[in-house]
Amino acid sequence: MITINRNEDVICGNKDLEHLHTFDNFPVFMGCTEEHKDLDLSIDMSWYISKKSGVIQLKNLLPLDIVYKNEHGSGTVGKSWNSHHVAFAKFISKYDIKNVLEIGGLHGVLSQKIRSINNNVKWTIIDPNPVLIKNSETKVIEGFFDEKFMPNEEYDTIIHSHVLEHAYDINGFISHIRHILKDGVMAFSVPNMRVMLEKKFTNCVNFEHTILIGEEHVEYLLKKHGFEMLEKEYYLEDHSIFYCAKKTNNVLSAEIPINLYNKYKNMFIEYIDSHVSDVDRINKTIQNTKLPVYLFGAHVFSQYLIAFGLNTHKIIGILDNDYKKEGKRLYGTNMNSNLPKILKNIKDGIVILRAGTHNDEIKNDILNNINPDIKFI
Repeated sequence: MITINRNEDVICGNKDLEHLHTFDNFPVFMGCTEEHKDLDLSIDMSWYISKKSGVIQLKNLLPLDIVYKNEHGSGTVGKSWNSHHVAFAKFISKYDIKNVLEIGGLHGVLSQKIRSINNNVKWTIIDPNPVLIKNSETKVIEGFFDEKFMPNEEYDTIIHSHVLEHAYDINGFISHIRHILKDGVMAFSVPNMRVMLEKKFTNCVNFEHTILIGEEHVEYLLKKHGFEMLEKEYYLEDHSIFYCAKKTNNVLSAEIPINLYNKYKNMFIEYIDSHVSDVDRINKTIQNTKLPVYLFGAHVFSQYLIAFGLNTHKIIGILDNDYKKEGKRLYGTNMNSNLPKILKNIKDGIVILRAGTHNDEIKNDILNNINPDIKFI
């Protein structure tokens, strides 16, 4: 497979990348598939860090048509995601938005949330795999947002939610937004990646999240590309950060804070060491149990645990709340996805749960609505 190699820091352009860790033969797609396992692709996933910016970044980038071959339901399932969209819609609606371009809108939920507040907003989505909800009035452009995309109308607002961390060329991404944005605002939501890394969330970085950018990096990039930050708001402690920034002609001083290299390098090393120890504990726990063992998450959560050495021979199957994944195989594995309701008639059982900020929501739903006797590790 031909990959795109990053030889320079994605933020500053310095040739100062230092190797941190490589996952051998990691699955290239983080969703479920109906294709035969022989068609699955895997490749080494190597993480590096810039000594100047402290940005952790993927060295070998995959072709976009492989990574985004299909959508995998990210951001569409669960109460916390719905609450995120509601909160982000309220955040955006404080501003005078009229004609919106949403990058990576996928399902069109955000447009519906905002139209419930302001029904006069005109909305366009550009996404490689759009799956709009029914009766949507949103215009759809199927494709990737890059320098080749030149719209035939003017937008006063450009919105993206959990997209910035996917950009291969993050400077080019923000620069192009500035180029096509009429005098107006860019509003966006990004995962709180520093906190995710500190809390050892398994879905923090992957073949889609190819850069780990903290608040320092986001705010540096805004200034660098002529955006004045108007407002910042946190959604939950460890989920997302909302930004609204105005395009300006003022010259803004943009500098990377010092010592980010040591800060992020140490956090990443702790992240790796913690997962190695965690998976070792899980394997010891399930080694001799006679109870049925399930793994939650037909997603990158599980792919990471397997890459860290999880003993899959003891696992009956994978659970996931996304009904669209039911019966489909998690890419890179032999395990099919099931809805958690299959736990209903099990007297006792064990669920391995490492779904980051969604852990409590998932656990409470199973215990309160399906089976109170399930044990979680």
